[in-house]
Amino acid sequence: MEARGPLFGLMRFMAPPSPTRSESWRNVYLLMQLRWIAVIGQLLTIVAAAQFFAVRLPLGPLLLAPLFLIVLNFTVAGVLHRRQDFPQPELFSALLIDVGVLTWQLYHSGGATNPFTFLFLLQIVIGAMILEKRWAWAVAGVASLAVFTLTFAYIPLQLPAKHLGNPFGLYLVGSLFCFVITAGLLVFFVIRLDHNRRQSDTELAVLRQQATEEDHIIRMGLLASGAAHELGTPLSLLSVVLGDWARLPRIAEDPELLEDLAAMRTELARCKTIVSGILMSAGEMRGVNPAVTTVRDFFEELLGEWDTRMEGELRFIDRIGEDVAIVADPGLRQVIGNVIDNAQEVSPSLVVLEVEREGEEIIITVTDRGPGFAPGMIERLGTPYSSTKGRPGGGLGLFLVVNVVRKLGGRVEVANADGGGARVRLSLPLAALAYTKDDFA
Repeated sequence: MEARGPLFGLMRFMAPPSPTRSESWRNVYLLMQLRWIAVIGQLLTIVAAAQFFAVRLPLGPLLLAPLFLIVLNFTVAGVLHRRQDFPQPELFSALLIDVGVLTWQLYHSGGATNPFTFLFLLQIVIGAMILEKRWAWAVAGVASLAVFTLTFAYIPLQLPAKHLGNPFGLYLVGSLFCFVITAGLLVFFVIRLDHNRRQSDTELAVLRQQATEEDHIIRMGLLASGAAHELGTPLSLLSVVLGDWARLPRIAEDPELLEDLAAMRTELARCKTIVSGILMSAGEMRGVNPAVTTVRDFFEELLGEWDTRMEGELRFIDRIGEDVAIVADPGLRQVIGNVIDNAQEVSPSLVVLEVEREGEEIIITVTDRGPGFAPGMIERLGTPYSSTKGRPGGGLGLFLVVNVVRKLGGRVEVANADGGGARVRLSLPLAALAYTKDDFA
């Protein structure tokens, strides 16, 4: 049975946080770790001071602090289970709580005469690393105010008779322990915080790479959509002219001219479909001449088109189940056609097209019997000009597929099949394809 709730956070408090979490989430997780270490350290220090040095301590107030930290960490573990991000004021408040608890402990154990006062430096360093400048300075100011207050207001320690003559010796021993603890915690947490920061830098680099790819799409989209819209006018004019010609008596009476005219109108319709595909690739998700159909009819029509174009076999595996109405945009056909075209280029004898419905998604899988993806190609999925075809502009087809599918809210996964060949899997949400009256308003 899987563990749940705050207790799960306690059992895993020393484990590294998931790399998929935000930087602020990981920082709160680290603060929770620090509190668990503080709880253990405070309890061990109380036991050592009482048993080994025979120091009489006010156990009630001192034990109240670790009890409070335990309750707080249980609460934080539950919050971490629900939250994904934490703003700067919340991180600042968390550090203020830690400063306040340390102040409480030191007030009841000698104030500034207690060598563990230097633990405030740990809070200041952590604040400087996880907080913005103004919040970090605020933590430093509050910690300095706490030390200033503890210098003049505190409950003195009741030392045993053997240490009354040389209290500085006991202070030196405490300073040694404080230095070792602070050094270890600083190294541990600074390394972890630096790891969090470098991980965030990596995530930022990925976002920058994605922004660069989006810039490629915008540039190509501007060129493609401009050309497509410019072609739309002459194509429409040609369609009107050809329609007028078809009604002319001279042409209507000539079978050869009628046959040529029909061929021209067929090619004109194909040009319109290509223009719609260009608009789709440019980011216009509802291109030219969308039509209402169903998922099964859409793929059966697509299969019929490719059967006439391929010399080999395009095998269709229907696992759609219950059919659903969608908008059959020609641009969507272009996207899927790009994947099939790439597959039949390396596997002319057989390409397998499998369509299935998983919940609210349509899964389209295209498998070929070619050599598969070259090493490193899978990691560069969707990057422009990433291709092994060795020709100018290679790789743009899959690049556009990945980014158009991503714009539709879907995802693309590629892999090499176990028995050889490549497998491309498109996952498209039905919500992005489903028919609504607004599409034809």
